[in-house]
Amino acid sequence: MTSPTPPAEPAHADRTYRSGAGLVSGALLILLVGWIGGDAVVQGKGWVPWMALAALLMVIPLIVAFTLRPAVFADKERLRIRNPFRTVVLPWTDVSTVRAAYSSEVFTHSGEKYQLWAVPVSLRERKRAARKAGQQAHDDPYGRTSVHADVRDSQARAAAADRTVEDLRELAEGATARKEPSTVTASVRWAYEVIAPAAVGAVLLVVLLAIG
Repeated sequence: MTSPTPPAEPAHADRTYRSGAGLVSGALLILLVGWIGGDAVVQGKGWVPWMALAALLMVIPLIVAFTLRPAVFADKERLRIRNPFRTVVLPWTDVSTVRAAYSSEVFTHSGEKYQLWAVPVSLRERKRAARKAGQQAHDDPYGRTSVHADVRDSQARAAAADRTVEDLRELAEGATARKEPSTVTASVRWAYEVIAPAAVGAVLLVVLLAIG
């Protein structure tokens, strides 16, 4: 009797990083702009409905680009950065460092820099996290921990952008430690699905304003 074939090992899933505030604000802005623009289309006279349609065609893709589109996807082989107008794919072997100062950024060994739009840095959140860390150090200057303490507590107290950057650094260091040749090729692709409708809407709006 043959033994059953073991199931194939699942592929390493992407870690996905997005801005919750960006998603919420983007959805609200689309609803607001859609309501105002739709009202202008229905109630407007003369060229107004056409101008409203052109404005919607221009504005909605831009809202999507800056709020809903940004995301960072990472697995054990590559980093994929989806910014408003570009998608950048980098093998970890090309990544020099990831840092979060006033914005989150990735640097390559060749000196190129890419901003992570999906990982915004909140200075207010960072200051709040620093105050919490300082308060704990004041309450327990010897660094003692109880049996209920979380060993990841220092990372949990960090700002969200700093936690994300630390995760990305760990993935980069893991790829470097394995010293395996990467099958991923670095690439940059422009988001024409966002740029094209926004550009068409802008051109139409200018033409309608000129002839109206």
